[in-house]
Amino acid sequence: MSTNEKRIRELAYQIWESEGRPHGQEAKHWEMAHKLAQAEALAPAKPQAAKAPAKAAAKPAAKVAAAKKPRAPRKPATP
Repeated sequence: MSTNEKRIRELAYQIWESEGRPHGQEAKHWEMAHKLAQAEALAPAKPQAAKAPAKAAAKPAAKVAAAKKPRAPRKPATP
């Protein structure tokens, strides 16, 4: 089984689960998964791991902690 076929199988399964596991829709899910796999293959790869540390390093920890204010307690509901 090729890597592409494995990916299509994974996507078809995810689609099937997201639609509530209906019976008799295998061909529809396989076709949707095939189109998604083709789109993934054509999309340029984005190095996400390299960007995440740069954003975290850009903000000092003191500013991140100061930006979040504690919330006031909720008032009890009056009958």
